[in-house]
Amino acid sequence: MTKYFLRQDLATGTDAPRAEAAAVLDWAEQLASHAAPADVYRNKEGRKTLRFNWQGRSWFLKLHSGIGWGEIFKNLLQMRFPVLGAANEYSAIMALEKLGVDTLSVGAYASLGENPARRHSMIVTEDLVDTVSLEDYCANWANSPPSFPVRLKIIRKLADSAGRMHGAGINHRDFYICHFHLDESTLVNRQPTCYLIDLHRAQIRRRTPRRWQVKDLAGLYFSALDCGLTRRDLLRFMRCYTPGGLRQAQTADAALWHDVEKRALALYRKEHGREPSAVAPAGSLKGGLEGGVNGGRD
Repeated sequence: MTKYFLRQDLATGTDAPRAEAAAVLDWAEQLASHAAPADVYRNKEGRKTLRFNWQGRSWFLKLHSGIGWGEIFKNLLQMRFPVLGAANEYSAIMALEKLGVDTLSVGAYASLGENPARRHSMIVTEDLVDTVSLEDYCANWANSPPSFPVRLKIIRKLADSAGRMHGAGINHRDFYICHFHLDESTLVNRQPTCYLIDLHRAQIRRRTPRRWQVKDLAGLYFSALDCGLTRRDLLRFMRCYTPGGLRQAQTADAALWHDVEKRALALYRKEHGREPSAVAPAGSLKGGLEGGVNGGRD
């Protein structure tokens, strides 16, 4: 399998690669081999992630060199889908862009080889400069809550992104608030810009299976449990996420949200060894479902 993509702004300059898969991969391998240790963020299990500068701009490169059959079989025996290269991330980014979900911008992509265990591939994306992860942005919300308009915009943005993604048959598999990066300057807009990143494990189908929908939503809820969420916050998210609004969320989809809460709380207990402070009648999905449709009005 041979595929490639090369954006014009990466194809310029004396050291730019030729527009073919082998040349793009060779260019990426040269960048990786000359990267300073401080610029390398990951280098294991057949994947190297690093930051580099090109034509005065900052970019990220993920270079996949094949994980081998042993790692593939180990993942399958653990009932996990192995990541075989950059194709997942490239396809997911392209799909999310079409859906209008804020995500990374691809500068280059290439994949070479038929053998899935030895396939070489790469993807280059723009560095999200002047953004902050929601994990950092929301870290002090419990003690120092943001203004209501800011809180509402972010909740609606996350719900809209999740709803579009799942509605199109895409699941993330690492769906936590740390994988959303906010451009704070856009909070003055009705729809702020919040980029969804780390899509290398994403899956695309005609329809998102319920268990993967629950896994994604539970991961997001789990990662936000220390942000001082209220029952109304959860109702707002559910209403925006669900195509039929809050009434559908509280009736036809009630079992879904029950499973989301159950899984999120189990994740929290496993990770922190205690109950989250947000689990209270005014802070849980169970409380939200019992609160009635009127409880979610702004």
